[in-house]
Amino acid sequence: MGSYVNEIHSKTIVIATQNKKKKEEILAIAGNIPGIIFRGTEDFPFIPVVEEDGRTFRDNAIKKATTLAKACNTWAMADDSGLEIRALNGRPGVLSNRYAGPGATDEANIQKVLSELYNFTEEKRAARFVCSIALASPHELLFVVEDYCEGFIAKEPRGSGGFGYDPVFFVPYYNQTLAELSQFSTSVKNKISHRAKALQQFNERIIPLLRSR
Repeated sequence: MGSYVNEIHSKTIVIATQNKKKKEEILAIAGNIPGIIFRGTEDFPFIPVVEEDGRTFRDNAIKKATTLAKACNTWAMADDSGLEIRALNGRPGVLSNRYAGPGATDEANIQKVLSELYNFTEEKRAARFVCSIALASPHELLFVVEDYCEGFIAKEPRGSGGFGYDPVFFVPYYNQTLAELSQFSTSVKNKISHRAKALQQFNERIIPLLRSR
């Protein structure tokens, strides 16, 4: 009886992503916020396909969150994130997931980045991961948060954990790539990554918002 009462007084939020590993990270970091029931897009039929055509991660996160909130008639959170490399003038940026072409694999995207940085020294391989998270209701955009993880691009992939560009994203403080840091445990990555820091902001913003609704 108690769990049923808690559920009907909780706020449902759909996580607007088809990326299973990204959803797992979000749930691992933010999944225990009191008063929230997180749902995946698989729980809602007829989810619209959202074209990620924004100029920034923020633009894409807002578009995905507001579109799915209206389609699902509930709150929706959307993450848009990717890699920015200083020597490549911020590329791959919003094209991170498809840098090597539509439907590109993580390996293909990594190889394209490595080929473009082939002749660059370590000090010129500075990069950062960016994560924007938007929360929307069916009627309005509620807020957007954004954060970063600074590092360098390694000369070759290292580690088997994580996903995306994690095998080549080197974190100097730990002297490892994100893939190495999450190879056996995600505890460190889930504290220092761009998504972890953005989700910390998300947690801080959403709790008082829930109390006011």
